[in-house]
Amino acid sequence: MHVFVLGGSKNIGYHAALRLLDQGATVTFLLRKTSVFDADERIQRYIKDGKAQLVQGDALSFDDVKKAWEAALQAGHGTIDFILFTIGGTPSFSLTKGAIITPGDLCTRSLLNLFRSIPDALRAPPSQPRFIVVTSRGITRVSHDTLPCALKGFYSYALGGPHADKLGAERVLAHVMGVRWTQEEPLPQILPPEWKALPGLPAEGGLKRVVIIRPSLLTSGACEADEAERKGKSKPAYKAVAGEIEGGYTISRQDTAHFIVNGAVKEWEKWEGKGVCLVY
Repeated sequence: MHVFVLGGSKNIGYHAALRLLDQGATVTFLLRKTSVFDADERIQRYIKDGKAQLVQGDALSFDDVKKAWEAALQAGHGTIDFILFTIGGTPSFSLTKGAIITPGDLCTRSLLNLFRSIPDALRAPPSQPRFIVVTSRGITRVSHDTLPCALKGFYSYALGGPHADKLGAERVLAHVMGVRWTQEEPLPQILPPEWKALPGLPAEGGLKRVVIIRPSLLTSGACEADEAERKGKSKPAYKAVAGEIEGGYTISRQDTAHFIVNGAVKEWEKWEGKGVCLVY
């Protein structure tokens, strides 16, 4: 199995990539700074074994993403099984604006670049890789209404900027998946009005193999699913629900990575074409 990872320098993408490598997959990382792994003994071991490949580039650059696609295709000997997109950025915080991502369209523009630069050899439905894209729960009005009351104000105030970007990514995903969009439209500074005419963007419904993962408020806690498995517990450590879910507060980045590998990848037929909410 060969996997192309965007957003794998830390957090969800990093934890998921390590799980995949530990299970025998090969991984191509697109990284703004390949030096991020210089002191990482686990990743370095996989680099030396030829299992991990680092491509320097920025997902905000169409040319860099295109170059990374080509490198991943070569590393996979003409095949890429999964694309893992977990780009989220590191926010700064303002008392008046909450969390701020720079640029404000980081996720949306990076995702557009990913879809627009898909190699010709991977565009026909039988050849398409499987895309796993991480956005967030609570970014549309409908999803926001399912949040606990204690989180609604926090999401609106503190996460308004990052979620506006994630909404743009969700709009792009609905287009390429052929899902009717019934939510509010993203801000024009996030997704310009002419975005559907961008060269190379797949036609509406052009991508058949996509899973969207929408975690609840993310924490840096341990992987509770691994702990439950070690203790032989039969009850799942977290809930994974296709569609919306009422209530619930958090999910750790490590448990989100657990679902990516043990849920989305291993049970692809169950989740394909769906948006999956994760919460404890």
